[in-house]
Amino acid sequence: MGIICDSILRVVALLLTLGAAILIGVNRQTKFVPVQFTPGFPPVDVAAKAKWHYLSALVYLLVANIAASAYAAISTLTVLATRSADIGFAQTIIIFDVTIVGLLFSANGAALAVGIIGYKGNSHLQWNKVCNVVDSFCDRIAISIVLSLVASFAFIVLASLAVLSLQKRFAPRT
Repeated sequence: MGIICDSILRVVALLLTLGAAILIGVNRQTKFVPVQFTPGFPPVDVAAKAKWHYLSALVYLLVANIAASAYAAISTLTVLATRSADIGFAQTIIIFDVTIVGLLFSANGAALAVGIIGYKGNSHLQWNKVCNVVDSFCDRIAISIVLSLVASFAFIVLASLAVLSLQKRFAPRT
């Protein structure tokens, strides 16, 4: 795999994970919702606040994206600096790429599960949907999950291309 293609994919993954992390980190919304405590009395406006750190799945998503963007930056610089054909170095990069894929997919899955409950609720557990109240908050979380998923696929492509390149370069000649 060419060094230019590898570098471009790593920069794309860096930008996507960094964008997802920033979008989560600045995400918060407060909305006043009318609540009627007793019939016959007027409803009272109650502040409904949504912040990313209220849900551990979103904290996990933020940390995973920060880790992935840091790794993407370090690996981009390392790949550009070494340009090595050493099999051990290539295998190490592949292992880290696949590890980041697993980290991002697990964080995206956790955040997506919480997001689906936020959008649809769960009638069996008496959990009401909340995304009809804090819709902008939920929309930004959905966008960050999509960015993170696309970054995951960029890392999958990186690992796949590196494995194919390694196989071509170091396969025994017959």
